[in-house]
Amino acid sequence: QGLKPLAPTESPDPIFGKSKPAPGLPATDPLLNPNKVPDLQKIFQRSDGLPVHLKRGYPDRMLYRTTMALTIGGTIYCLIALYIASQPKNQ
Repeated sequence: QGLKPLAPTESPDPIFGKSKPAPGLPATDPLLNPNKVPDLQKIFQRSDGLPVHLKRGYPDRMLYRTTMALTIGGTIYCLIALYIASQPKNQ
């Protein structure tokens, strides 16, 4: 006779992807955007010598420059604050 297996041997029906659209609605949702991943892969995998964080052009350059300016400005501000804090107070 043997032992019965604890788990079923056949795979269960998939839970997702079987829903039907509500009556009166189109089968495809017009709010869904097309898949942009293949286009972005082409952009990011292009060998043009640019680092990946600058591949998308002008917006990436502006974000990079803004980040660098804030980083350098914050470093200078911290150094000035440390210098002022290290000076003895006049009494």
